[in-house]
Parts: sequence; structure tokens; C-alpha cells
Amino acid sequence: MGAPILFVEGEGIAEVWEKSLILLWEKGTRIKTEYDGPADPPAKDAGMVMVVRQPFAEPRIHLGFCGGIEDLEKYRQEVVIGVHDHWIAPEEGKWTYTYHQRLTNYLVTDDLNQRDPDKVPFKPVNQMDYIVRKLAEKPYSRRAQAITWMPLVDPGTYDPPCLQRVWCRLFPEGEGYTLQMHTHWRSRDAYRAAYMNIYGFTELQKELAGRIEQKAGQKVSVGSYVDFTDSYHIYGASFKDFENRFLKLYRERVFFSLESGKGRTLRSDDPAVIAGIEYGKKLLEME
Repeated sequence: MGAPILFVEGEGIAEVWEKSLILLWEKGTRIKTEYDGPADPPAKDAGMVMVVRQPFAEPRIHLGFCGGIEDLEKYRQEVVIGVHDHWIAPEEGKWTYTYHQRLTNYLVTDDLNQRDPDKVPFKPVNQMDYIVRKLAEKPYSRRAQAITWMPLVDPGTYDPPCLQRVWCRLFPEGEGYTLQMHTHWRSRDAYRAAYMNIYGFTELQKELAGRIEQKAGQKVSVGSYVDFTDSYHIYGASFKDFENRFLKLYRERVFFSLESGKGRTLRSDDPAVIAGIEYGKKLLEME
């Protein structure tokens, strides 16, 4: 019968991501992946649709994600600013892309090692600038989208982009608009990557809303964030860690509490979160 198509929705990103993992764990099908080791059990897998009604609703930080608070700031800057675009160097065995690079400097080429804009057939495309320009001119447009996939080169790489497409549209609200963002992913590690993806791309959504507002001269707020994934999975190699960390946290703590150590989420203005964000900035300065 194939993989199920699952759906979750809620107010904030921590709530929706948590719901997606619990539902995937309960309803996902079992299937092997290209990254499995010989002894790894099949992954839990499903198609997943996540609707976040208020991406910046608090509590926004989930303590069950695989990383530290500093990693959220590093990833935010990677997606929004492109702080790690200089790590792209496939000829040296390094990264073949970043999402920021594909979204702001998309190239048409059959050679990942060739990144000189004067030596590729077409000029690089800043797709984020296009989205801002398009929606500032025509807020109702359905053409404000950006892609990452490069069909001449990506299929043969070890780790091709999971994100495939970003789609944005403005909807009237009050005296201004809200910016709705959809992201489409071919594949995603639900446990180890999805939360940071959602965090980073909702930060990009906020950045775009601000740029459109400035260009259009009308109020633009962050609207809903909708996330589509073809293969949303927990790898078999992660099962024990998922059970011992995430599910233990889920069973033993309430969703949110002002009392330290009682909740599985934090507000963005929590001192521990603020300190973690500042630490992430310092780590980036040291790179």
C-alpha cells in the first residue's frame, strides 16, 4: 500500500514538530534507505504535511531536537545570511551546496566545480530577490517561488538537497498582508534535521516579510508556514536515541512550564535560549 500520508497542525513550530514525530512513530511504514548500515533496522517513513498557524508563537524552542541552542543560531545564519556559503567546495570533498546559495545564487551548470558566473551558460539567479520583487508588485501572485534542484548534477551526488522548492504568497489582513510560506522537501530526517529546518526557514519567512514590507510600503506580517515532505523518516540507526531521549522527554515532562526542568520546550526569551544564541554567534565569529 506504500507509505501513509500524515497531517499535523498547531500554533507554533515546537508543537507541530513534536506532533509530527509522535504520529510518524505510531503510523510510519518500515522501509530501508540508502544510508542504512548492514545491522540497521528499516526506517520509519511517511509522507508528512505540517501546518504551523503562528510560526513565532511561544514556546518556540523544543528541547528534544538534536543539537544545542547555539546550533539554531548557526543554522539561522546559514539559511538567511549564507554564513557557510564559503564551505561549498566539492572539488575538495566539501559541501556541494547550501540552501542559501541555491536560493540566492542559483546556477545552471553541469559541473559543480564551476562556480564562476562568467563561465556558466546563464547568469546566476537570486530567487529570493525575485520573490520580494514579485510579491511587492503583485501580492496575489502564485508565481513567487524558488527551487534548489539542479538536475544535471544533483542526482549523482552523495547528499543532494532535501529542500526542493519554496513558495510564497501574500494574503490581505487588516490594513496590510500576511506572508504565507510553503516548503517542499523530497526527503527529511524527521528527528535529526526537521526541527532546525523549520526554525531556519521560518526565520527566512520573517526576513522576506520585512523585505517585502519595505519594498511595497505596506505592512506585511508573518503568516502560516506549511511544510510538505515526500519521505519524512526516522532512521533505524536513530531508534534507540529517539526512544531514550525524545520519547523519554515526551513522557516525563509537560509541554511547557515556567519551572526549570519541568517542560520540554522553552520560550525564545528564556535566559538559557538568549545565552545559547549569543554563544552561537561567537562560534561563528571564531570559524
